[in-house]
Amino acid sequence: MRATVLGVLLGATLAVPHAPAQVTPWRDQVRTLATATFRHPAWGASHSERDYALGRALAEKEGLAFDDDVLFAASYLHDMAAFPPFAQEGVDHADRAVALVDSVLRATGFPMPKIERVKDAIRTHMYNRPAASAPEAALLHDADGLDWLGYVGVARMLALVDPTGKTPAVAEAVASLRGFMTTVPPTIVTRAGQAMAAERVKAMKQFLDGLASETVGGKAY
Repeated sequence: MRATVLGVLLGATLAVPHAPAQVTPWRDQVRTLATATFRHPAWGASHSERDYALGRALAEKEGLAFDDDVLFAASYLHDMAAFPPFAQEGVDHADRAVALVDSVLRATGFPMPKIERVKDAIRTHMYNRPAASAPEAALLHDADGLDWLGYVGVARMLALVDPTGKTPAVAEAVASLRGFMTTVPPTIVTRAGQAMAAERVKAMKQFLDGLASETVGGKAY
């Protein structure tokens, strides 16, 4: 089933931004795989779902044509190598996913001409890597970066806090969030994404400043 689920991600005609999300059996299988396997408070299946929805929203705002199958596949599989049995110690999760997605999708009936576009989007999805030139890569890159910002970005980082006080503690999570406020926005490539990043940074700053105002000496603990 795992291979079939992964194949769900890639296979339709070129979609325009205003087209409704397609409903196909392979997509149901991919969602099932993600829900069952990608479990993590910061980069689990819900993060993949947000990336796909946000990528589509950015495309609509930009008036950008894109292949919905490629975006769906890359969105749901870009973090697959952060989880067993796909993870490999010492290998970046994006590079590992690129190495696996071909073999995973080949047995599913996925249209192989689309594989390289899925790989490009997965390879460059992180904000610290320049986005590939294809529209799906830009959309996933921006969506993934934006998911580290705003209220959801705060929620994701605080979900990583170690309850025993070990790293990361709340103070370290807050430091990371303040870092994202300055490092992520310059990497966003779409105009719609840049506008959204600015709004999300404002929301983060308001929350973090409020948090600091309610703690002893401005420390977040």
